[in-house]
Order: sequence, then structure tokens, then C-alpha cells
Amino acid sequence: MVAAFSEAFTAKDFVVTAEVGPPKGTEVAEMVEHIDLLKDKVDGLNVTDNQSSVMRISSLAICRLILDHGGEPILQLTCRDRNRLALQSELLSAWVLGVRSVLCLTGDYISVGDHPRAKPVFDLDSVQLLQTVGLMNQGKDLAGNEMKGATGFFPGAVVTPEADPIEPQMLKFGKKIAAGAQFIQTQAIYDLDNFKRFMDQARKYEGVKIMAGIVLLVTAGMAKYMNKNVPGIFVPDDLVKEMADAPKGKRLEAGIRIAGRMIRQLREEKVCDGVHIMAIGKEGCVPDILKAAE
Repeated sequence: MVAAFSEAFTAKDFVVTAEVGPPKGTEVAEMVEHIDLLKDKVDGLNVTDNQSSVMRISSLAICRLILDHGGEPILQLTCRDRNRLALQSELLSAWVLGVRSVLCLTGDYISVGDHPRAKPVFDLDSVQLLQTVGLMNQGKDLAGNEMKGATGFFPGAVVTPEADPIEPQMLKFGKKIAAGAQFIQTQAIYDLDNFKRFMDQARKYEGVKIMAGIVLLVTAGMAKYMNKNVPGIFVPDDLVKEMADAPKGKRLEAGIRIAGRMIRQLREEKVCDGVHIMAIGKEGCVPDILKAAE
């Protein structure tokens, strides 16, 4: 693993990150196994921040565990649960604890999670959070006050290439780049031809590194569910059929094969700068996906 995630884009032609989801509760043994399994196989490990508005251990605590185990963490920070004071405090804490990369997110709405009576904050959005990171990297807080010691984060953001219509997404994408995003991890992509069209537009913004989001398919039902219920994700019919045609007990293998094939094509055709693998609940499969991509 390159010493810092930001350096990987200079040292390598194709960068790979994966994701670990903090547990709900204090039992972290399984997650630590995943950290140890993946830390030397990827260039960075994203830590989700109360993903899907479900309460879990904080991203910052798990980032520290990753550092303790010799990995390179990428802090995910959402605006849903914190006002600007808490967001800035979290960023300062992350820097002091050794975290150097941050992915800035607005966050899923409260109603999709397991605490529907919680009060959403959304004091800032992802663009404003990126601007905040930029100010703190210059030694100032969001109110313009001088700080005793600046941060030096490598800031990133997300984009949804499958959004329809794509124009509002591209407008927000441009705002994120202007606000200081230096790397982009996309939401899940499955239609590579459509992703190439997105990249034709995205490459107009020079300097930003773009990583395609790869979500592991586990069943055909999962693919159909995402097509029906998850905005911005489209699994083409041929991939749904490939998953459905896999023998019972072999469907996970089919999903791994599909993910590996997509990564290999993206790398060989130099479509983007890397991939972000999201094997949700199946983190132990990431090495198999990487092997399938060889």
C-alpha cells in the first residue's frame, strides 16, 4: 500500500479502494479481520458514516483502528447528523488522529434509516463541506477565524453517473470540483457504455481523479431491487440475466466474476483513474474480485 492515499494517484496508473462498514455495537472483531485482509490489497479503506441513516460506530473511531492496523483510512463525513461546529470539530479530531483523506457527503435522509424520529441537521451540504475543508487546510475555520495549526486533507466527493437526467448531477459535480474536490468516487455503475459517456463530460475538469463505484451483485433479486428502488443505479438486463442463470449456490461467484470483468475493462481501456469496490456485507470477497480482475 502506498503510504498515503493521495500519493497512490501519482505512483500508480489505476487506484483501488474498498469499503468497510462499522458495526452496530461494540463487537469489532469481524471488521478488524476485514481490515487486516484488505489493508495491503487496496490503496485506501473508506469508512462509512452511519450509512443509510443507520446508527453505527463512528467513522472516525474505525479510521483510527485502520491506522492502528497499518492501513490507510478514508474518512466519510456526512452533513446529516452535525452542524458546522461539529463538522469542523470532527475534521480537526481526524487530522490530529492521523487521518489524511476525507470524502464529503450530504448524507441519506433520516427516513430511510432505523431512527426515523431523529432530527436531521443538514446545516451544510457536501459542496459547503468541501469549502470548509479547503478553509481549514488554509488554517481558518468557517467563520474566518485563524486556527492554531492547519489541516492538510485530501478531499473527495461523490457523483452519480447513472442519474437521469444527468444534467443536474453534472452541475453539482462541477460545483464540487470548484469547491476543492480532488478525487471522486462514483455511486455504483454497471452500464459501462453509459459510464464512458459520463467520463467524456467529466474529463473536461482537469486534475480531478475519478474512481468508478463497483457494488458486488449477490443475487438477481438484488439487481432487480436496485433497478426498481434505488435512484441513480441501473443494472442492464444482460447482467440481471447472467445472475439469474447462475446455478443456485453459484450466484455470488457470478457477481464476483461480473465485478472483476468490469474492473479489468475499466483498467485496460483506461476509462477512469481507479475503482472503489463496495462489497456490502461481503467484504471478505474483495480479494476474490481483485483476482477476477487480473
